[in-house]
Amino acid sequence: MLTEYIHAALARSDYKKLDDQTWFAEILGFDGVWANAATVEACRSELREVLEEWLILKLRDHDPIPTIEGMDLGIVESEAA
Repeated sequence: MLTEYIHAALARSDYKKLDDQTWFAEILGFDGVWANAATVEACRSELREVLEEWLILKLRDHDPIPTIEGMDLGIVESEAA
């Protein structure tokens, strides 16, 4: 499920070629998830890495994570029986 979630999130990426000829990308709805690199391929790779790290921190801290295409990665805590 995590791989599917990451793939769906990356499908929402917005790429722009900047005036300095580098590439910038961000994922709409994922504050702080962005990348900048010399090529679009390097930018895509960096963006994936940033997203993975962002998700790990969100899960660790029990912060909200956007639901994408019905996929919810939020942690559900239950009381022990």
